[in-house]
Amino acid sequence: MTRALTLGETARTVAAEFAVTASLDDESGAFPHENFRKLQEYGLLALTSPVTYGGRGAGLGDAATVIGEIAKGEPSTALILIMQYINLATLPGGRWPEHLVRRVLADAAQRGALINALRVEPELGTPIRGGLPATTARRTEEGWSLSGRKIYSTGIAGLTWCIVWGRTDEESPRVGAFLVPANADGIRIEETWNPLGMRATASHDAIFQDVRIPFDHAVDIRPPEQWKDREAGQAVWMAVLLGSLYDGVARAARDWLVQFLHDRKPANLGAALATVPRIQQALGEIEELLAANARLLRSAARDADTGEAPSSPESNLLKLTVTENAISAVEKALRLTGNHGISRNNPLERHYRNALCGRIHSPQEDTVRIAAGRAALGI
Repeated sequence: MTRALTLGETARTVAAEFAVTASLDDESGAFPHENFRKLQEYGLLALTSPVTYGGRGAGLGDAATVIGEIAKGEPSTALILIMQYINLATLPGGRWPEHLVRRVLADAAQRGALINALRVEPELGTPIRGGLPATTARRTEEGWSLSGRKIYSTGIAGLTWCIVWGRTDEESPRVGAFLVPANADGIRIEETWNPLGMRATASHDAIFQDVRIPFDHAVDIRPPEQWKDREAGQAVWMAVLLGSLYDGVARAARDWLVQFLHDRKPANLGAALATVPRIQQALGEIEELLAANARLLRSAARDADTGEAPSSPESNLLKLTVTENAISAVEKALRLTGNHGISRNNPLERHYRNALCGRIHSPQEDTVRIAAGRAALGI
């Protein structure tokens, strides 16, 4: 009898397939549709949706395992999958109408539908820094008419559902989430995404022009003052999964480096670079960073899964620490490999470009450290 694969083994199997085409995905910047077809085939797209909604009911620890493995193969796919996992896990406990929660989660389980929140705007930047969105919902006789532009819309080319951050046109505006089918009339994608790394997320601009949605698709709108920090549960999910992604990128870089050090045998040395104590010490520094990451991520995921999620400030510090460790690990690998490391014939330079994107995700370094400093000062 054939033994069933564990979740980690399944993710590694899929990631190995993704790794074969990762360089092509990076070069083209196109949405990796085939990767998501495979994820659905392996039962991974609705992993974190509760069983009662057709999902597998996985917690943060299992989700982090999958994200870390997928990121080793193709990290843009992993980033889009993070947004899927967080939304599917948190929607049932939110303020959405039950019938829309059920519809979205069933769509993910049965058809592999993808969902993500579109929040960032050209003038506003990220809402985490404050300010009202320019995207506006105007009340009509049938529902709402939504207009605005969202930038850095992760995965927009493959989404089925968009959670659009906007404001109402009321005298006292309410702010929040509007659920919009990605194929609704009035939505246009402008292909603006051409970044250093994480290129296959296809995070283009999404333009909404008088997009009509029913009244109940204003799924969570509130007075602006009611939107403050992320709840601790959502913050730790974002921190652990983003950390797992960039840690996975760093581990892919480490794996390539180890093979390179065994294979590379300079004539003046007469042996593999792996035999040199200085090289061994440098590799040990990389292992030090990755070991710390593993402990941090496991601990936070375990606490969240047992109902003891760290506070939002602590989760944000974790995200910052793990992503900076990942970047440092890949930089150390580059120092060891010289021209080989920066050659586009090898994957290490791609891993470095992808790792650097860990600094971009909200909350960013200044926000995290100012908040931690203020808390320490009692301000």
